[in-house]
Amino acid sequence: MQSIYGDKRPALERVLGLVEARVDDLRRQMIDRYGADPVEHCLSRIKTEESMREKCRRKGLPETTESALGVIRDAVGLRIVCAFLDDVYAVRDHLCAAPGFEVVDEKDYIRNVKPNGYRSFHLILRVEGYFVEVQIRTISMDTWAALEHHIYYKKVTGGPASLIEAELKRCADELASTDISMQTIRDLIYSTEGL
Repeated sequence: MQSIYGDKRPALERVLGLVEARVDDLRRQMIDRYGADPVEHCLSRIKTEESMREKCRRKGLPETTESALGVIRDAVGLRIVCAFLDDVYAVRDHLCAAPGFEVVDEKDYIRNVKPNGYRSFHLILRVEGYFVEVQIRTISMDTWAALEHHIYYKKVTGGPASLIEAELKRCADELASTDISMQTIRDLIYSTEGL
């Protein structure tokens, strides 16, 4: 069976490398300026063949290179996890300002929280003609999303499901409050150091 990416895999790897290099550039700048890395960790990937084919089937699309790279916009993906809220937006701004990086779409689920409490900043870029999905979160947001994914509460029906949803939302709100408090503490520290 031919690759769903056709002969484009090397181009996808190059694009992924360009975005990773842009993130690394910001990390170096922030370390030089503030003595702190804005990124706790960065996970990147090119979606596996099986996962991309499954997504095409789920969306009712033919399993073609055109579907994988022209319709579905997450063949290349990065999840960037930051310690502080301001760092999320610094990463976003740095990526959006990169020469040759076109912003196709952005969704700010930090300021516009999903009903279940999910928070993250989603960005779709086009780099050298290829889509790149970027999710930027704080550590708290990433922890909540990972735990929520493991719970699979959607399989529960009736009364327990609504209780679980309410508890997940409460936890998300508490973590968001912690993010704000930690940002405030960092701002106070930086203001006393003149940064």
